[in-house]
Amino acid sequence: MEKIGIIDLGSNTARLVIVEMLGDGHFVVIDQIKESVRLGKDMERDGFLKPQRIAETIKTFKMFRKLCDAYEIERIIAVATAAVRRAKNQRSFLDEIVANTGIKLKVLSAEEEATYVYRGVVNTMDVPKGLILEIGGGSTKVIYYNRRNILNYETLPFGAVTLTDLFSLDGLTQEEQADKIEEFIVEQLSRIEWLKEIDPETQLIGCGGSFRNLCKIVKMKKRCALPLIHNYNVDTEEFVSVYNMLKTLDLDKKKRIKGISSDRADLLPSAFAIIHAFTKTLHFENIAISACGLREGIMFNYAVPLTVEKPISDVLTYSLQTLVKYHHCNETHCEQVVNLSVQLFKKLHVLHKFPRQCLKILKVAAYLHDAGTTIKYYDYQKHSSYIILNSSLYGIQQRDVVLAALVVANYKNDDFSLAELVKYKEFISESDVEIIRKLGVILRIAVSLDRSMSSCVKSIDCDVLGDSVIMKTELQSEASLEIKDALSSQPDFKRVFGKNLEIL
Repeated sequence: MEKIGIIDLGSNTARLVIVEMLGDGHFVVIDQIKESVRLGKDMERDGFLKPQRIAETIKTFKMFRKLCDAYEIERIIAVATAAVRRAKNQRSFLDEIVANTGIKLKVLSAEEEATYVYRGVVNTMDVPKGLILEIGGGSTKVIYYNRRNILNYETLPFGAVTLTDLFSLDGLTQEEQADKIEEFIVEQLSRIEWLKEIDPETQLIGCGGSFRNLCKIVKMKKRCALPLIHNYNVDTEEFVSVYNMLKTLDLDKKKRIKGISSDRADLLPSAFAIIHAFTKTLHFENIAISACGLREGIMFNYAVPLTVEKPISDVLTYSLQTLVKYHHCNETHCEQVVNLSVQLFKKLHVLHKFPRQCLKILKVAAYLHDAGTTIKYYDYQKHSSYIILNSSLYGIQQRDVVLAALVVANYKNDDFSLAELVKYKEFISESDVEIIRKLGVILRIAVSLDRSMSSCVKSIDCDVLGDSVIMKTELQSEASLEIKDALSSQPDFKRVFGKNLEIL
C-alpha cells in the first residue's frame, strides 16, 4: 500500500508523520518522529533565522529523510509555517534544506495554514459551530466556522515561542510575564471586530501541542483511565487551576509534572496565558481539545480530495470504516451488523426508551465488535473493547467511546463488572449500566442474525405483546443457523428487557 511522509516545520517543533493509505480515501498514521528545533527563537530581534537553529533543523531533516527511506517513501509533503514565512533569509534557508536533504519545503501562507487546520478539525470532530484556537510557536490562529463553513479567520503574528522571547527580557517574574502576555492578547483580541459577533453557542476548540499538554495534565490530575486526547472537554475552571499552578513553578518543577513535554515546559505559561485571555474575553466555559490540526488537514487533502470543497458529512462513520479496513474486518458483515443493530434499536425503543445519542454508541460497538480477532479469536470481544478505547475515533464524545467499549466487552455474556464503573467513573455512572446491558443484548442478537456473514436477514420487525417480544425476520435466504444462534440470547433478553423473546 502507498505510504507518504508529511513534514510540518513550525517555529518550535519539526514533526514527521508516516501515513499509510488504506484505499477508498482512508488512511492511518503508522509512525511519527518530532524534534524541538526552536527555529523561531530570537527571530524577533532582526527577522533572521539563526545559524544554530538552521543547523539543528537540517540535522533533524536528515533524520526525517532516513526514516522515510526506511519506509521506501517516494512522496514527501513538507510545509513550513510562521517562522519561515516571516524570515528575511527564507530563500537561502529553503535552498540549504534542499541541498542537504533533497526535501522541498512549501511555505504556507497564513490563509493556507488556517485552512489546513480547519480541515483537520472539521473532518474529525462533530461540532457544528466552533471557534478554533491553534497556538503555534510563532503564530496564533483563530478560525470561526458554522455549519462546516469558515466564516472568519485571523492569524496573530506571535505564538508561544515569540511571546516567551518578548516578555522574558523585562526582568519580570513568571507570574508577571503571564499577566503581561494576557494584557497584550486581550488588547489584540479587541481589534478583531468579528469576534464580537460570534454566536454564544459556539464551542471553543483548542488545537496544538499546548492544548494536548493541558489535556494530559488534567487527565493525570483526575487519574483518568482513558488515554485519548481528541474530543476531551476541559472545564475552564480546571484549566485556570492548572494555569495558576504552572505559572508559579520554576522550569525544573514544570518538567517533572506528568503530562508536560520537557521540550515545551518553558513555553506553556505563555501558551496558557493566550488561552486564559481567550476564555476570559469571550466567556467560554469549556474547551474541546482536538488532537488533529494542520497535519491531518494535509492528510485529508491528499487522501480525500473532495474534502477540499466539502468536509466529510458523517465523521463517525468515516472514522469507523477506516478502523474496519485497518483491522481487516469483514466489511460486508460489519455493515450488516450495524444495519440490524439500528433496526433493533428502533423497533425496541418502546422498551428501552434511550435517546438517539445512544445510536452512536451502538454504531461504534457494531462496526468494531470483532476487530479484536486480529489479536486473538478467544476472548476477542475483550480485545475489540481495547481497540475501541485506544483508537483514533472521530466524531464521538469520549463518554460514548467508553460506553461502546463496555458494550462490546460484555455483549457475549452480559457479565458487566461494577469494577468498570469505578475505573471509568469520570465518564459513566450506575444509570449507564442499563445502557451497556441493553445495547449489549441488541448487539448480540444482531451479530447472531449474520452468523454466516451472508446477509441472509433483510429486515426485522418486533411486536411487543404482553410479556413477550415477537421478533419477525424477513429473509433473503435460509437462516436456521442465524435464528438458532440469536435464540441463545433469550435468557439475557429476559433479564435486561423483562420480556420473553421469540424469533420467527
